[in-house]
Amino acid sequence: MARAIRDMTVRGAPAIGVTAAMGLALAAKQSRHTDIGRLLLDIKKAAEIMRATRPTAQNLFWALDRMLRKAGETAGQGRDIREALVAEAQLMADEDVEANHRIGSFGADLMEDGDTVLTHCNTGTMATVSFGTALGVIRTAFNQGKRIKVIATETRPRLQGARITTYETLSDKIPTTLIVDSAAGIAMSKGMVSKVIVGADRITRRVVINKVGTFMIALAAKRHDIPFYSAAPATTLDLGGQHSDVEIEERDPSEVTRIRGRQVAPVGVKVFNPAFDITPLDLVTAVITDKGVFSGEQIQNMPAP
Repeated sequence: MARAIRDMTVRGAPAIGVTAAMGLALAAKQSRHTDIGRLLLDIKKAAEIMRATRPTAQNLFWALDRMLRKAGETAGQGRDIREALVAEAQLMADEDVEANHRIGSFGADLMEDGDTVLTHCNTGTMATVSFGTALGVIRTAFNQGKRIKVIATETRPRLQGARITTYETLSDKIPTTLIVDSAAGIAMSKGMVSKVIVGADRITRRVVINKVGTFMIALAAKRHDIPFYSAAPATTLDLGGQHSDVEIEERDPSEVTRIRGRQVAPVGVKVFNPAFDITPLDLVTAVITDKGVFSGEQIQNMPAP
């Protein structure tokens, strides 16, 4: 059970928060205990396993906390905890789809007819419950009739951009060009990029934490006066924390030293393989959420939850 839960959240699909909620509902369903206290203990243990899988993802912690509150409330009311958690997880999935469409609507207003939008990693249907965040913005603008083109970075080392983003955009018939991550700068210098839009795993009052490579893209966009946007649900905002407190997880070195199972780097070489990096908000034109579009200054001045 622990391994199954860990695998679901490490893969991060469909959406990390909703996946965690579904995992917790599954843990409750599979618990053999009829005693409420022991059942709650099993649920809490499963939550702790999932917390350790993606320490960078704010949405994960939000979802687990919400599910644990629901379990506690339901126990206090004498209702069926298992069924309540299943219903809550489904509600969260439905809410995620609605939030994605609102993000798309708000963000599409920032996209102009003829824009070529560079995006990094995957933020579409396969990264969320449905529709997408940054990719949802692109989809909405395209569906509005705006002639949008996409430049997708391959997104080393897992190649989410090459394998998934391009599949989703081409399926939607959105003209797409694939580039290696390190070509983002030259693409901008040649005037090939109108705007940049990426997702986020966590947004604090000072930074956007997203897939590694985002920081370099933001720097290049700033140098070329290209608007840089981050799109994410409001549940990704961490207004009570500092980015220095966030653990940036490192992934298996073999992701870098091996390609398609074949060793390409010398055996024994040291590897630094962070999954995410940190982009200061002063490099971000605006953050697009399901609650609206906010400047960095507005994020900084938001009241604490």
